[in-house]
Amino acid sequence: MFRFENIEILWFLLVVPALYIVFLLSQAMGRKKMDLFGEAGVLEKLMPDISGPRPVIKNILYLLALVFIILALARPQYGTKLQELKRKGIEIIIALDVSNSMMAGDIQPNRLEKAKQAISKMVDRLVNDQIGLIVFAGKAYSQIPITNDYASAKMFLSSISPGIVPVQGTSISSAIDLAMSSFTPAEDMNRALIIITDGEDHEDDPVKMAEAAAKKGIKIYTIGVGLPKGSPIPEASKGNNSFMKDKDGNVVISKLDEKMLQQIAEAGKGKYIRANNTRLGLNALFDDIEKIEKKEIETRVYSEYEDIFQYFVAVALLILIVEYLLLSRKNRKLKHISLFGINK
Repeated sequence: MFRFENIEILWFLLVVPALYIVFLLSQAMGRKKMDLFGEAGVLEKLMPDISGPRPVIKNILYLLALVFIILALARPQYGTKLQELKRKGIEIIIALDVSNSMMAGDIQPNRLEKAKQAISKMVDRLVNDQIGLIVFAGKAYSQIPITNDYASAKMFLSSISPGIVPVQGTSISSAIDLAMSSFTPAEDMNRALIIITDGEDHEDDPVKMAEAAAKKGIKIYTIGVGLPKGSPIPEASKGNNSFMKDKDGNVVISKLDEKMLQQIAEAGKGKYIRANNTRLGLNALFDDIEKIEKKEIETRVYSEYEDIFQYFVAVALLILIVEYLLLSRKNRKLKHISLFGINK
């Protein structure tokens, strides 16, 4: 298994495209200044040693070396020994609503982003429990099967948006139904389903589905994201000032349906928690989850990892050597030698 020990270092990779943009801007400014002195053809004859492509290639090599140095600093490792461990915990599946109504801005920055923040903080508090992730709108889709790989679960959150599901709407029932089949088949395992949504379900009967889940030993918690007074739903394709309208041309107002979420939680023998702009309600949620009896979970994990950062450092050094050999200007003694096909 491959992993980065210091995965947070990878954020520095965002600097690379920024540096390249700065380089392109400086090149453009340099060309404008040169144009003030005369025509390009005349200047080229006056300065025969100046090379156009070489600085660009050298800059790209610099940035490529920087990429490998950042990857090396993140400590890439490869798992070499698989070990079976027994831990006490429960299985938790998070069902996240990704319908268009979750883009409403009554919870800042919007309902979906606030929900993703809540999930990230939830994962940070898990120790021995196993987690899975389901997204749903008009239908539910499994995204992460039951696992104890918390890092992967958090990384996946960044890519979640309403666009990842083909069918819009809000079907909490389908999320509960999919969750029931997504838990492991172990009969003695305690399970919890956490549904994060604004509660506007106009599709099926989620309360009845929650009752069916409770009979299978699945405890259901609901987190309501939004405000009861509601908010318009922005249309991303038309800008922030454009909102969804109904067939009569009226702006659609999406409201938090607390009554529905309370009924679902009650039927699922769990608890309803309301998130708002100041709190996510995670303390109350985990206080209740901690009361659930932990069962022994057998997992297979890599217990030994081998550092392989030295290979990334070697590649970075090789690139820097090539960059050093590639001169910025033409060398009259070596002008007939073409490195990478570049002799200009």
